[in-house]
Amino acid sequence: MTGISRHIAKMGLGAFGVLAGVAHANSSNGYNLPVGVSDLSVEIHGIHMIAFWVCVGIAVVVFGAMIYSLVNFRKSTGAVPDTNMVHSTKAEIVWTIIPVFILVFMAIPAAETLIKIEDTRNSELTIRVTGYQWKWQYQYMDAAEGVDFFSTLSQDSNEARQLGSGIDPKTVPNYLLSVDHPMVIPSGTKVRLLLTSQDVIHAWWVPDFGMKRDALPGFVNEMWIRVAAGKEGTYRGQCAELCGQDHGFMPIVVEVKTRDEFKQWVEAQKADAKQAGVAPGIATPAAAPIAPPQTAQILAR
Repeated sequence: MTGISRHIAKMGLGAFGVLAGVAHANSSNGYNLPVGVSDLSVEIHGIHMIAFWVCVGIAVVVFGAMIYSLVNFRKSTGAVPDTNMVHSTKAEIVWTIIPVFILVFMAIPAAETLIKIEDTRNSELTIRVTGYQWKWQYQYMDAAEGVDFFSTLSQDSNEARQLGSGIDPKTVPNYLLSVDHPMVIPSGTKVRLLLTSQDVIHAWWVPDFGMKRDALPGFVNEMWIRVAAGKEGTYRGQCAELCGQDHGFMPIVVEVKTRDEFKQWVEAQKADAKQAGVAPGIATPAAAPIAPPQTAQILAR
């Protein structure tokens, strides 16, 4: 190998090392697909990384061969092009079989994950999620039977979004991503969501859970999530289907609590409903959102 070839090879190996380090570091800084906190999001991230490294390997082989050929077989070194090799059956067989093996290698874990995504069996908690223009209703079943409420854009965000409100949105915590009543689930528990809609098509999406499903009127979609123990916290998302005028003001907030904290929360919800004189399982409609100035003028007429 010539001096130039060795230099280029060292540069290539160095670049590959930097790329590998950056790819690993970027798993949490916004450049790569986030890992998420649910079982499925971790599985999906794993498939993504398999595909990524396969692409990196292919790129290294292809561009390495190209650079090697350009450097070692350039005209200035006296290289003469081969005009006889215009067809090779062996080469065609090889470059057909290798991609097939690569695709099969990638398809096996992908198929396994797709099956897991659709498998809602053995869930420990079921929540019916109904989309409205422009709020969500959460109706709990199983161990939390009777807990039922609406979740709407928080009042401070609703006021700040009004035209001419004079409120700086930057001063509002989690602007347009906060609600009055978040959905609450326990960690370490397989939670099945039954998604439907009362009016138009909506989509329930929380990026940290790695899943998004449409909520269709007259149809029930299923999905499941399980957040690992130790990942308790607040996770935010939005309706991901254009559903009308206030589509951008339909956030989703999920609070993940420990199992014990979740049990206490369920008991508190049932106690509050009983004290308010509301039968368990009957949600009280959320307060109507403040009408935008233009709508208020129209209604005034």
